[in-house]
Amino acid sequence: MSAHHHDPEEDRPAERMDWRLWRRLVGYTLRYRRWTLMLIGCAIATGTVDGLFNLVVGRIVDAATDPGGDVVRWLCAYAGLIVLLCLLVRTFVSLGGRIRAHVAHDIRAEAFANVQRLSLDYFDKRPVGWLLARQTSDCDRLSQALSWGLLDIAWGLTTMTVSALAMLWLDLRLGLIALSVVPVLWVASLWFQRRILRTARQVRGLNSRLTAAYDETLSGVATVRAFGAQTGFQSRFEELTGSMRRRSVANANLSALYLPLVLSLAGLAGGLCLGFGGVSVFDGAISVGTLVAFLGYSRQFFEPLQEMAAWFCEFQMAQASAERVFGLIDEVPTVKDTPRALERLAAASERAGADGSAPDGLAPDGLPPRIGELRLEGVHFRYGDGPDVLAGLDLVIPEGATVALVGPTGGGKTTLTSLLCRFREPTRGRLVTSGVEYRERSLAWWQEQLGVVLQEPHLFSGTLADNLRYAKPGATDAELVEVARLAQLDRVLESHPDGFETQVGAGGARLSMGERQLVSLARALLADPQLLVMDEATSSVDTATERRLQAAVEQALVGRTAVVVAHRLSTIRGADLIVVIEGGRIVESGTHTELLERRGRYAELEALSR
Repeated sequence: MSAHHHDPEEDRPAERMDWRLWRRLVGYTLRYRRWTLMLIGCAIATGTVDGLFNLVVGRIVDAATDPGGDVVRWLCAYAGLIVLLCLLVRTFVSLGGRIRAHVAHDIRAEAFANVQRLSLDYFDKRPVGWLLARQTSDCDRLSQALSWGLLDIAWGLTTMTVSALAMLWLDLRLGLIALSVVPVLWVASLWFQRRILRTARQVRGLNSRLTAAYDETLSGVATVRAFGAQTGFQSRFEELTGSMRRRSVANANLSALYLPLVLSLAGLAGGLCLGFGGVSVFDGAISVGTLVAFLGYSRQFFEPLQEMAAWFCEFQMAQASAERVFGLIDEVPTVKDTPRALERLAAASERAGADGSAPDGLAPDGLPPRIGELRLEGVHFRYGDGPDVLAGLDLVIPEGATVALVGPTGGGKTTLTSLLCRFREPTRGRLVTSGVEYRERSLAWWQEQLGVVLQEPHLFSGTLADNLRYAKPGATDAELVEVARLAQLDRVLESHPDGFETQVGAGGARLSMGERQLVSLARALLADPQLLVMDEATSSVDTATERRLQAAVEQALVGRTAVVVAHRLSTIRGADLIVVIEGGRIVESGTHTELLERRGRYAELEALSR
């Protein structure tokens, strides 16, 4: 666990609100325009009703002090306002909750959809917890601000407007005195805004790092305990929590200063109004009821300011969250369809049949539906700004052939399979399929033609059948039975009473490594791939399981193109072509017999494996 995973967003300047970002955020709310307008209408009506209360109270006081006053009429009006206010509050609470739920759903859905499109290099640099924080706490904060924040602002502005107009109408001089503190409050708000936003960004960044550290520690808890590393992980975790505590306290201190400032200015305005208003009553310029109403409006003018001051602090946090969530939504994958591929897809779509099928038996991108022969021509690859991991590879993979990649760890074998799967793309050179550079093909179509079996296969929570059907959602039970037979999975099913309905647990935890490998192989075969890629699929299993896997693999490879990364050379002796990769280069290639006769690097590896 690294306590120093850096979030570049923490370094962004934080001096002011980003109104372009907020316009984009409000767009999520406006997708539910009718509900939003109803919410704003309820908030305005509530603010107006709030404003009428003080006027009615003033009339009640005046009627009570006047022997001929009609107190009952004004008391009935007061009761009517209470009933109306209750109905309005009930309506806007319902609407606010509904809008919040839908906005949170939309933001999360967009973020997750883009995560699904992003290339593997994006995840190389970002821990899982870093992404989880954006999908959970950041989205929650945004939906809160866009629902209840919008409501409170509409209510607050309406209440303040009604109160200000009422004060000026009741007594112009007292009204101007009450409003004289507003410029001071405005300047103070700008000062606090910059500082609260800066600390808010720091807190949100540290929250992501903390979530990532927690996730990483829990994922590797067995390793941590095996090496007795609890103390080191605990100290690094405490370093992060300590940093977050300091930033959170700084943010809370700023908020703690800002809110009392608002209260103090409100108290000052109320005191001035009481003093000057009392003199006016004594002089007979205004009635007692008018002064009572005025003081009520003065209090009511600043009451929303207190609520909006709290939202002001919350909006700084929400903007920090929005920057992070939109950073995820707007991230562009490095591996994507080229403009030429998109043109072909659009053209083929126009020519497609009524059922959406591609015309003339072509693939969805308008090109032949077979991958055919694969040719690597001068392929280079590097991770970021690092050195070349693959350096000028030239290789031909005939259609229907089994090609085995062998060599020492770190030689570039897994990187090459990533290029074949288009999880990554060459930094230089070409990979040609049936005469077409594979980047000119549809990315989605290409990856649909693949079956991938990794060294550490990942299974999802659910049943065995659920995990198999990830490759082909509409697969029938008969197809599952057949693919289980091909992959030697039928013996696993016999050992589990529930058969295909066996729950595999999170990550396949209820199955052994060998069983997970067989499920992964069966899943790949169910997709009926043109190209099967296996990355050291037998390296983590015992000898008996390896034999079962090898028998399953031999059946799976019949009639299809396959690239197999081999850890145990005994598993690839029957390959049509064996390629030895070392230092990112092909040092020799040929069949098992040919390579042994040459007594080169492959022969050395073969001797070491005995």
